[in-house]
Amino acid sequence: MRLTPVENPRHPMTRLAYWMMKRQFGKVAMPLKVIYARKPVFLPLMMLINKTADRGISLEPELRLLVFDFVDTLNGCTFCDDYRMAIAVQKRIGIDKFAALGEYRTNDLFGDRERAALAYAEEATKHREVSDETFAEVQRHFSDVEIVELTWLVAVETYFNLLKRPLQLGADGLRELAEERIERKLLAGAA
Repeated sequence: MRLTPVENPRHPMTRLAYWMMKRQFGKVAMPLKVIYARKPVFLPLMMLINKTADRGISLEPELRLLVFDFVDTLNGCTFCDDYRMAIAVQKRIGIDKFAALGEYRTNDLFGDRERAALAYAEEATKHREVSDETFAEVQRHFSDVEIVELTWLVAVETYFNLLKRPLQLGADGLRELAEERIERKLLAGAA
């Protein structure tokens, strides 16, 4: 990490964001302490993007997270991968596919629609464009609106990756915290 985390922010919006994140994940994540504490004006944009990705996209939630996580992996953003996996755990989305993303072309866990989306995301992330063949395959499985959404997801996640990587913000243990919380809830429900 290249910048010291801000533990006690002065801006009221940032203090509220710290409280919300701690409530949702059990801790305040480093990007909030390093980026948004220094520039609170970026917080509403980040929140709007996350809200849009969660509620304004018609693609199924598991596919959205798979695309996000695959882009994170391709871009080498360990914080973003950890964050997306924590979301998957919180939403109780099975993580088998996430572990097999590197084999999406051949692994039976993935359907043709997922393979088309992941191939599109891979080419767009690596090359900033996609081949005619990849685009034709995406068109076989997705509407025009869904293709725009898929493209937006890749671009947005790359944006978030670029906020974290240069500042060397790595994994924050959010997935483990989410797993511990789910386990505690399950144990409390069994008692």
